[in-house]
Amino acid sequence: MYLATTSFCAMFIVGHRGARAAAPENTLRALEIGMACADYVEVDARLSRDNVPVVMHDATLDRTTDGSGAVCTYLLSELKALDAGDGEHIPTLQEVVSLVTGRCGLFVEIKEKGSEETVCRVLSGYDPEKLFVVSFHEESIRKVKGLLPGVRTGFIFSRCGGDTLSLAVSVRADAILPRKDLLTSSLIDQAHRLGLIVIPWVLNTGDEALAAQDIGADGCASDDPCRMRAFLRDTEKTRRHES
Repeated sequence: MYLATTSFCAMFIVGHRGARAAAPENTLRALEIGMACADYVEVDARLSRDNVPVVMHDATLDRTTDGSGAVCTYLLSELKALDAGDGEHIPTLQEVVSLVTGRCGLFVEIKEKGSEETVCRVLSGYDPEKLFVVSFHEESIRKVKGLLPGVRTGFIFSRCGGDTLSLAVSVRADAILPRKDLLTSSLIDQAHRLGLIVIPWVLNTGDEALAAQDIGADGCASDDPCRMRAFLRDTEKTRRHES
């Protein structure tokens, strides 16, 4: 069942890559900052050469670390030696789980087909009520549902075809995560009728958040969850006062 909102009820907030506006993305420091304000923090999972799930958005190291080349060609020990920004290091998914458990909800995006079993093994002990596993790959969502039946899943998309919602339902997704420019009241209404939670990405301004909330989005991903939390809290207070 979707998480309904009202006109006076703020959306839940997902700290995108922790809080990438405030600290190097997908690092433990970004997660610490994000957890202070967000309902969930989100990370991206890939496999090292020795099959360990690590937290990295890109397939290559060049943009976010002082390394270069494909993540999958490096051993975990080699990845750990890299600087992921401001002296931070690439965390393993297990380190993220250990940090977040009991403190915040967690979104994990599966970036690579074929990594589902390894990623789910790490996530198997996490509270399913606090966990979403999401992906652009519909087959990954289907596999996760088989491996971790109690965990909620989400289908991410940046294009909206006529069969998008049907596809999400067919792989037993619990949520859709549309790119923000695809978000419409019609999409939200259709998704809710199908029992799907709607979580657009990435919202970083007050106007974006207010527009999404007012047409019924259940949550949103933001690079700056603390700023977003403050905006939604202040807006809610103002609306309650005006009512």
